[in-house]
Amino acid sequence: MKKILLTGGVLLAIMAVIVTAGCNPMSAFQTEAEPNLNRWDRVAAEKNEQLSLTPLKLKPYADEVSATLSSPQYQRFAVNSHFRVEGTVEEYEDFQSDFVWIEVEKVKGKRETDEKDLSFYTHINKEGKFSRQVSLFAGKGEYQVTVRLPSAEREDRFYDLARFQVINVNPKIDREVAMTRAGMLAGLKLEDPGDGYVQADGEIRLKGSIQKGEARQVMVRVEKDGREWKHLLRLQEGSFDTRVPLFYGKGIHQLTVMIPDSERADYYNEGATLRVDNRSVEETTPIEYFKHYDSRGVKLEQPLAGGGKGEMKYRIKGSIDPKAPHAAKTKHLIVQTKKDGEEATYFIPVKNYRFDGSFWLRFGKGAYEVTVNVPEITDQQRDYFRFFGVARFTVNNTADQDLRNRLPSRGIQSNDPSIQKLAQNLTQGKQTQREKAMAIYQYVAQNIRYDVWKFRTDAFKYDDSAIKALQQKKGVCQDYSFLAIALLRSIDMEARFVEGEADGNRHAWVEVKVDGKWITMDPTWGAGYIDAQDRFVKRYTSKYFDPDPSVLSKTHQRTGVMY
Repeated sequence: MKKILLTGGVLLAIMAVIVTAGCNPMSAFQTEAEPNLNRWDRVAAEKNEQLSLTPLKLKPYADEVSATLSSPQYQRFAVNSHFRVEGTVEEYEDFQSDFVWIEVEKVKGKRETDEKDLSFYTHINKEGKFSRQVSLFAGKGEYQVTVRLPSAEREDRFYDLARFQVINVNPKIDREVAMTRAGMLAGLKLEDPGDGYVQADGEIRLKGSIQKGEARQVMVRVEKDGREWKHLLRLQEGSFDTRVPLFYGKGIHQLTVMIPDSERADYYNEGATLRVDNRSVEETTPIEYFKHYDSRGVKLEQPLAGGGKGEMKYRIKGSIDPKAPHAAKTKHLIVQTKKDGEEATYFIPVKNYRFDGSFWLRFGKGAYEVTVNVPEITDQQRDYFRFFGVARFTVNNTADQDLRNRLPSRGIQSNDPSIQKLAQNLTQGKQTQREKAMAIYQYVAQNIRYDVWKFRTDAFKYDDSAIKALQQKKGVCQDYSFLAIALLRSIDMEARFVEGEADGNRHAWVEVKVDGKWITMDPTWGAGYIDAQDRFVKRYTSKYFDPDPSVLSKTHQRTGVMY
C-alpha cells in the first residue's frame, strides 16, 4: 500500500480530497468555504480538525488478493451519520462468494437502540470493484468497522481486509434496512418501509418482492423483549404487501423478513431486518393460523391481531387468493364465537374473492374466542356440513347486554330489510306479544311447503337460511325455524332455535318469549304431514302453537339450543 506522510502544509491539501463524511464527501474538512453545510457536517469537519488522522493500514489479506481501499483513508475519523466503503480487488475470480462483508459495532457512546452491531454487504462487480454507503445505526458515538473479503476455500469464510474507527457526531438514529447475504442473493427488495428505523402506531406496512428464484412465500418475524411471532406471507408474482402488527406494546420491535432456504425444506434464512419504534402502549395477542389459511388462500386484513374490542359486533375483512383450490366455490366464511361454554355461528359472504362483514358478540360483556373457517367443498348430500379452521383470535365485547336471543345468527337474518318489512306487515294492528307470535307462526306454517326430497336425501346446504326459505317457499324443519325466529327477532321478540327429536327423527322447532315466559311453537308440524305415499299434505293447524308441555313431550324431546 502507498504510504502518505502527513507533514506541514501537505496535511490540508490531503484533507480536502478525503471521501468520508455525511452526504458531502468533502464536507468534513470544509468549515468556512461551505457555509451551506448542515449543522452536523460542520460538527464532523470540526471534529476531524482535532483528530490525528492516521492513514488506514490494511490487513495482510489485502496483499494476498491485491486489494485496496480508496475510501475511507484514515484509521479514525468523524462523519455525519454515513461514510462510504469503496475499493478494488484484483484476485477475486477464485473467491467462493462475490460479497464484501462490512461489520459495524458501536463501542463508545450511548446506544439509542439495543443493537450493538450490524452487518452490511455489497457486491464485487466483474471488474473487481465494490462500493457501499454505510449508516451508523445507533446515533452519536464511536464505532468499530471491519471490512472483510471472501475466501477462495469456503463460501461462508471471510478474512479481514481493514479495521478502523468512525465517530458519528449526529445523535439521530439513521438506520437503513440491513440486508443479509441470503437476502441479496435472493433479490429481496423492500419498498416500504424505506428506512431501517421507523416509528409506527400499533402496526406497520411491509411491502417488497423477491426478484430471483421461485419462492412462493416469505416469513415475517417480530421480536421484542424475548417474545417473538412468526407468520408466512404468500407471494403474488414474487411480491408481498401486508400490514404487520406490533403486538408487544410501546418500544422497539425488531422485524425480520426471512426467505426460504433453497436446499432445506421448511427452513428460512434471515433476509432483511429493520427496527420499528411502536408508540402505542396497547398490547395485543398474535392470531393463531392453521394450515388451511395458506392452502385455501385466505388473507386476513382485519383484524391483524387478537385482543381487539367491539361493542356487540366485530368486523372481519380480507380476501381469497383466486388461484387457491376451491377459491371460486368459496362463497362464505364461517365464524364461530365461544364464551363461557356457549357457541354461536355466523356466515360472512365472499364476493369477487373478497369478504368484509361483521359478526355478533351476543353473549354479553367479556372475552370471546373467535375461529374463522372455510367450508368443505363437496357434492356429497348430507344433513350436516363440515368446515376447516383457518385462524383463531380473541375479541373483547365492551357492551353489557346479553342479546343472544335477539340478534341475527347463522341462518337467521333478522336484520334483513325483507324480513323486517314482512314481520311488520304480519303484526300490524296486533297488540300483544302472543298475537304477534301467533301471526308469525301462522304465516310460516301456511306459506312454506315441506320439502320431502330434501329430508329424504339429506340435501342440506351450508347457506340454508331464513332468506332462502322465504324466497323458495319450501324447506324442512330447520328452514321453518330459521324463518320464524328471524321474523320474531326482527320485531325485538326473544326467540331461539331448539334442537331435538320428534317421532325418532332429528327435528328443530322454536321457543319464543311471550310476556316474560318461554313458549313453544313448531310451525313445521303446524304446516301439514307426510302421507303414506311420501308426499307432503298441506294442512294447517294451530295446535303446535304453545301446546301443553305434557302433550308435546309425548312426541318432542328437546336436547338443546343452537345459537
